[in-house]
Amino acid sequence: MKNSIAELIAKKVKGKPEAYIAIVGAFIIIFIILLAIFAPFIAPYDPIKSVGKPLTPPNDEFIFGTDSLGRDFFSRVVYGARIPMIVALLSGTFSLLIGAPLGLLSGYIGGKTDRVLSLLMDSIYAFPGLILAIAIAAVLGPGIMNMALAITVVYIPTYFRMVRGQTLSIRESLFVVAARAIGARDMTIMWNYILPNVIPTIAVVFSLNVADAILTEAGLSFFGLGVAAPTPDWGFDLRSGRVYLPAGYWWLVTFPGIMVIIATIGFSLLGEGLSEILNPKLKEE
Repeated sequence: MKNSIAELIAKKVKGKPEAYIAIVGAFIIIFIILLAIFAPFIAPYDPIKSVGKPLTPPNDEFIFGTDSLGRDFFSRVVYGARIPMIVALLSGTFSLLIGAPLGLLSGYIGGKTDRVLSLLMDSIYAFPGLILAIAIAAVLGPGIMNMALAITVVYIPTYFRMVRGQTLSIRESLFVVAARAIGARDMTIMWNYILPNVIPTIAVVFSLNVADAILTEAGLSFFGLGVAAPTPDWGFDLRSGRVYLPAGYWWLVTFPGIMVIIATIGFSLLGEGLSEILNPKLKEE
């Protein structure tokens, strides 16, 4: 009898703690994504409408309580998963599509092109990420796409530096030298010989950057540079609930804060697990 899929997966990860770390992270990410997709079916109330007495503590009817306007806070937390996930995944994808090709080109060609691109990326990288994102978001204005673009600029140098470093090492490998010897074009060498060997690094960087992007998005929303009221968003609700915390209304910051932490941990675990699996030499060192 053929082994079931579950048995095959179990054999694959048996004895590899790093694989379990990646699986736990993947399950957390899937949970958050499903929460965002099926929010209309999970949330018991409309997240922007008043349905109860303001500032009601968690109870049987409102398990996360209500906010200052009497809106069900559980519904807002569930719907609030959408904005951070959209912004984080968009910014991570945009950064990947821009930074990785530039790093590949810079590392392979070298010379003046490499020096100019490296200087530009180092200049961006020198700024603290959150401060740079705040500055760009302040210029662009609030909005989902503007937040994604602001965070994109922050993470382009990360992909550039990682891919460039890998490319500088791989381009001297024997298989690349052999490809040049048989007359392969530079573009063919970059995309068919070097890029496949860089993809594992890109996958790890993407997971870790999305985790950081969730925190950055929450920071932008907290400072009023994200979505406008009454759109549910974890960072925005943290900002709104902060003023009520001294009065003892703890749930207004606790639940969105926990969700930000859970989402960040999920992508971080996935990234760390992938790093151990795809780069076993690092573990040996």
